[in-house]
Amino acid sequence: MLEQALVALAASGGTALVTAAGTDTWNGLRQAVARWFGRGDVQREQAELERLDQTAAALETTETAGAEAARIRQEASWQARIEAALENLAGPERDQAAEQLRDLLAQHAPQGGVLAAPGGIAVGGNMEVHAEKGSIAAGVLYGGAHLTNPQMPDPSQG
Repeated sequence: MLEQALVALAASGGTALVTAAGTDTWNGLRQAVARWFGRGDVQREQAELERLDQTAAALETTETAGAEAARIRQEASWQARIEAALENLAGPERDQAAEQLRDLLAQHAPQGGVLAAPGGIAVGGNMEVHAEKGSIAAGVLYGGAHLTNPQMPDPSQG
Protein backbone atom coordinates (compact mmCIF):
# COMPACT_ATOMS: atom_id res chain seq x y z
CA MET A 1 0.00 0.00 0.00
CA LEU A 2 1.37 3.39 -1.01
CA GLU A 3 1.59 6.33 1.33
CA GLN A 4 -0.93 9.10 0.70
CA ALA A 5 1.61 11.44 -0.95
CA LEU A 6 2.40 8.82 -3.60
CA VAL A 7 -1.29 8.11 -4.22
CA ALA A 8 -1.79 11.86 -4.73
CA LEU A 9 1.20 11.95 -7.08
CA ALA A 10 -0.27 9.06 -9.10
CA ALA A 11 -3.62 10.88 -9.26
CA SER A 12 -1.84 14.02 -10.48
CA GLY A 13 -0.12 11.96 -13.15
CA GLY A 14 -3.40 10.48 -14.37
CA THR A 15 -5.05 13.89 -14.46
CA ALA A 16 -2.07 15.47 -16.25
CA LEU A 17 -2.10 12.80 -18.96
CA VAL A 18 -5.81 13.12 -19.65
CA THR A 19 -5.66 16.93 -19.55
CA ALA A 20 -2.71 17.05 -21.93
CA ALA A 21 -4.12 14.61 -24.51
CA GLY A 22 -4.81 16.46 -27.73
CA THR A 23 -2.96 19.64 -26.67
CA ASP A 24 0.42 21.11 -27.53
CA THR A 25 1.91 19.64 -24.34
CA TRP A 26 0.90 16.07 -25.20
CA ASN A 27 3.97 14.93 -27.15
CA GLY A 28 6.49 16.04 -24.54
CA LEU A 29 4.51 14.56 -21.65
CA ARG A 30 3.80 11.38 -23.62
CA GLN A 31 7.51 10.81 -24.30
CA ALA A 32 8.54 11.61 -20.73
CA VAL A 33 5.93 9.32 -19.17
CA ALA A 34 6.82 6.46 -21.53
CA ARG A 35 10.51 6.83 -20.55
CA TRP A 36 9.51 6.93 -16.87
CA PHE A 37 7.55 3.68 -17.18
CA GLY A 38 10.18 2.08 -19.41
CA ARG A 39 13.04 2.71 -16.94
CA GLY A 40 15.62 2.11 -19.67
CA ASP A 41 13.81 -0.81 -21.35
CA VAL A 42 13.15 0.29 -24.95
CA GLN A 43 10.45 -2.34 -25.59
CA ARG A 44 8.59 -1.39 -22.42
CA GLU A 45 8.85 2.27 -23.37
CA GLN A 46 7.39 1.51 -26.80
CA ALA A 47 4.52 -0.42 -25.20
CA GLU A 48 3.78 2.60 -22.99
CA LEU A 49 3.81 4.92 -25.99
CA GLU A 50 1.20 2.69 -27.61
CA ARG A 51 -0.94 2.75 -24.45
CA LEU A 52 -0.65 6.53 -24.29
CA ASP A 53 -1.68 6.78 -27.95
CA GLN A 54 -4.70 4.58 -27.21
CA THR A 55 -5.64 6.93 -24.38
CA ALA A 56 -5.42 9.98 -26.64
CA ALA A 57 -7.44 8.23 -29.35
CA ALA A 58 -10.10 7.12 -26.86
CA LEU A 59 -10.49 10.65 -25.56
CA GLU A 60 -10.55 12.13 -29.06
CA THR A 61 -13.21 9.78 -30.43
CA THR A 62 -15.53 9.85 -27.44
CA GLU A 63 -18.82 11.56 -28.14
CA THR A 64 -19.49 14.73 -26.24
CA ALA A 65 -22.14 13.11 -24.07
CA GLY A 66 -19.68 10.49 -22.81
CA ALA A 67 -16.58 12.67 -22.72
CA GLU A 68 -16.56 13.26 -18.95
CA ALA A 69 -17.04 9.56 -18.20
CA ALA A 70 -14.21 8.70 -20.61
CA ARG A 71 -11.93 11.25 -18.96
CA ILE A 72 -12.69 9.83 -15.51
CA ARG A 73 -12.02 6.27 -16.71
CA GLN A 74 -8.73 7.23 -18.34
CA GLU A 75 -7.57 9.25 -15.31
CA ALA A 76 -8.36 6.35 -12.98
CA SER A 77 -6.65 3.88 -15.29
CA TRP A 78 -3.43 5.91 -15.45
CA GLN A 79 -3.52 6.58 -11.73
CA ALA A 80 -3.76 2.83 -11.11
CA ARG A 81 -0.89 2.15 -13.55
CA ILE A 82 1.33 4.74 -11.87
CA GLU A 83 0.46 3.40 -8.40
CA ALA A 84 1.28 -0.15 -9.50
CA ALA A 85 4.61 0.98 -10.98
CA LEU A 86 5.54 2.72 -7.72
CA GLU A 87 4.37 -0.23 -5.58
CA ASN A 88 6.66 -2.56 -7.53
CA LEU A 89 9.74 -0.57 -6.52
CA ALA A 90 11.68 -0.87 -3.27
CA GLY A 91 12.22 2.09 -0.87
CA PRO A 92 15.08 4.14 -2.37
CA GLU A 93 14.19 3.21 -5.94
CA ARG A 94 10.54 4.18 -5.27
CA ASP A 95 11.62 7.53 -3.83
CA GLN A 96 13.80 8.20 -6.88
CA ALA A 97 10.98 7.23 -9.29
CA ALA A 98 8.52 9.46 -7.42
CA GLU A 99 10.93 12.39 -7.63
CA GLN A 100 11.45 11.77 -11.35
CA LEU A 101 7.67 11.69 -11.86
CA ARG A 102 7.22 14.95 -9.94
CA ASP A 103 9.92 16.56 -12.07
CA LEU A 104 8.51 15.39 -15.39
CA LEU A 105 4.99 16.50 -14.42
CA ALA A 106 6.33 19.92 -13.43
CA GLN A 107 8.21 20.17 -16.71
CA HIS A 108 5.70 18.74 -19.18
CA ALA A 109 2.18 18.81 -17.72
CA PRO A 110 -0.21 21.66 -18.54
CA GLN A 111 0.11 24.29 -15.82
CA GLY A 112 -2.38 26.82 -14.59
CA GLY A 113 -4.20 27.42 -17.85
CA VAL A 114 -7.62 26.30 -18.79
CA LEU A 115 -8.38 23.77 -21.48
CA ALA A 116 -11.56 22.85 -23.27
CA ALA A 117 -12.43 20.02 -25.58
CA PRO A 118 -13.21 20.95 -29.18
CA GLY A 119 -16.48 22.85 -29.25
CA GLY A 120 -16.24 23.67 -25.54
CA ILE A 121 -15.54 26.85 -23.63
CA ALA A 122 -12.45 27.37 -21.49
CA VAL A 123 -12.87 29.96 -18.74
CA GLY A 124 -10.10 30.99 -16.38
CA GLY A 125 -12.31 33.16 -14.17
CA ASN A 126 -15.99 33.88 -13.72
CA MET A 127 -18.45 33.40 -16.52
CA GLU A 128 -22.04 34.53 -16.62
CA VAL A 129 -24.58 33.46 -19.21
CA HIS A 130 -27.92 35.28 -19.31
CA ALA A 131 -31.13 34.89 -21.25
CA GLU A 132 -33.77 37.58 -21.52
CA LYS A 133 -37.20 38.00 -23.09
CA GLY A 134 -37.81 34.40 -24.09
CA SER A 135 -34.36 33.74 -25.49
CA ILE A 136 -31.98 30.87 -24.80
CA ALA A 137 -28.59 31.27 -23.19
CA ALA A 138 -25.98 28.53 -23.09
CA GLY A 139 -22.24 28.22 -22.79
CA VAL A 140 -22.27 25.33 -25.25
CA LEU A 141 -25.40 23.94 -26.84
CA TYR A 142 -25.40 20.53 -28.52
CA GLY A 143 -28.29 19.32 -30.62
CA GLY A 144 -29.94 22.66 -31.29
CA ALA A 145 -32.86 24.37 -29.63
CA HIS A 146 -36.28 25.55 -30.70
CA LEU A 147 -38.35 28.35 -29.21
CA THR A 148 -42.08 27.94 -29.47
CA ASN A 149 -45.02 29.07 -27.45
CA PRO A 150 -46.28 26.37 -25.13
CA GLN A 151 -49.52 24.68 -26.00
CA MET A 152 -52.54 25.74 -24.03
CA PRO A 153 -53.65 23.00 -21.67
CA ASP A 154 -56.82 21.15 -22.46
CA PRO A 155 -59.65 22.54 -20.25
CA SER A 156 -60.20 19.02 -18.92
CA GLN A 157 -56.66 19.04 -17.50
CA GLY A 158 -57.51 21.85 -15.10
